[in-house]
Amino acid sequence: MNVNILVPGAGGFAAINVIKSLRKINFGGNIVATDSNPLSAGFYLSDCYYVLPEISDNNFINKAYEVITNEKINLILPTSGFDIIPYSKHRDELGKNGVTCFFSNYETIDICNNKFKFYEKIKKDFPTPEFSLSIEEVDEFPVFVKPVKGKGSRNTHLCNSKNELEFVFNKYQEMLVCEYLPGKEFTIDVLSDLNGVPICAIPRERIETKDGISFKGKVEKNNQMQEICMSLAGYIGIKGPSCMQMKQDKKGEFKFIEVNPRLGGGTIMATLAGVNIPSLILKLFKGIRIEPADIDFDEIIVLRYYEEIIVRK
Repeated sequence: MNVNILVPGAGGFAAINVIKSLRKINFGGNIVATDSNPLSAGFYLSDCYYVLPEISDNNFINKAYEVITNEKINLILPTSGFDIIPYSKHRDELGKNGVTCFFSNYETIDICNNKFKFYEKIKKDFPTPEFSLSIEEVDEFPVFVKPVKGKGSRNTHLCNSKNELEFVFNKYQEMLVCEYLPGKEFTIDVLSDLNGVPICAIPRERIETKDGISFKGKVEKNNQMQEICMSLAGYIGIKGPSCMQMKQDKKGEFKFIEVNPRLGGGTIMATLAGVNIPSLILKLFKGIRIEPADIDFDEIIVLRYYEEIIVRK
């Protein structure tokens, strides 16, 4: 069975990770990349590509449908935190036309994209940092401040005083003040099937990051972390892949920072450790059952670097 796969956000690390992972297997189909930036590196790693409008453009979904129809797309992967929003809103219509969106429903995506909603939903059953939308009761520093809706590490701040905190809250809108977590940080790549049943979780320590992307990571087995992340995926209704972030507080206890309901920018590390998540998604898409007990991976350290692509005009 040939499968034509749509990979949105072709300029991002997640999309490039997916294309590289798919190139490691013979899936008998085409990789179609899309992005709003005509100079997206993933374009030149795919079989064909299209420049689409920004998702805020009213023509986005119509143009996307043209690509999906022209390229006979069967499967859309969640490689862009932006594109999955309109696709999730149209998943029923896409499904009727033979297109599978291998990611969560819009309601789940909306909870994950709003950190206040996310913390509120899980705080009784899962470890979260102390958090508030108000700065009035904050009297212990440092604290970490981030947008209620944000991606990567944009507009995040470590505030060491009340004056710094007030400055940040006055400069930006919809900010969330959180307990400062000084310890190690992990990203956990989680995969669930389209019934919301968790299948696997691959933890990796974020040894070094740049702009929110892990450039040096250590994949390691941690049964407790794997179990709690799979439990959280089921709790909030995640479907398909997600990348979860946890960080240690000053007592060494891990707490959830966020959950991204999509493939992450460091997913290639799981592939290199022995768990090719795009390959597993293809198996699930084809109706092949995957038993969690059958999934194993190596503990490795991955160092990443830039590669160059020449575009001739």
